[in-house]
Amino acid sequence: MALVAFTVREWTGPIAMLVVEVACGLAAGIGRRMGVLALATVPIVASILLVNTFLFPGATDTLFQIGPFTATGTGLAAAGQATLRVVAFAMSVALFSLTTRTDDLMADLEHRGVGRRATFIIGSAIATVPRMAERASEITESQRARGLDTEGSPLRRVRGIVPLAGPLIAGALGEVEERTMALEARAFTAPTTRASLRALPDSVAQRLLRWIAVLGSIALGVASLSGAVRLP
Repeated sequence: MALVAFTVREWTGPIAMLVVEVACGLAAGIGRRMGVLALATVPIVASILLVNTFLFPGATDTLFQIGPFTATGTGLAAAGQATLRVVAFAMSVALFSLTTRTDDLMADLEHRGVGRRATFIIGSAIATVPRMAERASEITESQRARGLDTEGSPLRRVRGIVPLAGPLIAGALGEVEERTMALEARAFTAPTTRASLRALPDSVAQRLLRWIAVLGSIALGVASLSGAVRLP
């Protein structure tokens, strides 16, 4: 989905992928949670809209002017397409993370021959955001119990960031050390091949659909970038 959203030109790729992602999310019952995770793209989307709309190079089709800044139609169109691509990418990541257990993914990757280091890096990257969010919530509740004011005016909230960020960073560093020691105790760096005790079900239909999706996405992206296929 991310590949098609970024490689298929104009509006077709990201809009089609957004429709597919929303349909999959609703079918899986995670539509609202996907929307919440997609809100993380708001700062990026805001910057994309402002920069492209007012500072798009070479655009002359003026829409309106605010002080020294001029909004152009070309910049607005480019901003809309870029925004759709970013949101489509974020929704694809949210859909994947909410429908795929990290433990299952790591076990299946290792079962298919992916190195344990690469598997660990992938699993850690996927689990980082939920783990950090959970730790931040715990720290916030602990600091509130100690009398820290984390609500109210924007100034008070800004002042409360430092007491929250310090323990969050220190806890993350401490967890890295603990996980390293735990992995070493389990012979993570041993030069032997570990046996996979659990094989996840993978039917012929699933494998066929997966290959069609991968090869079809690559072919569609190459055709669109090369100009062989022109989509609106």
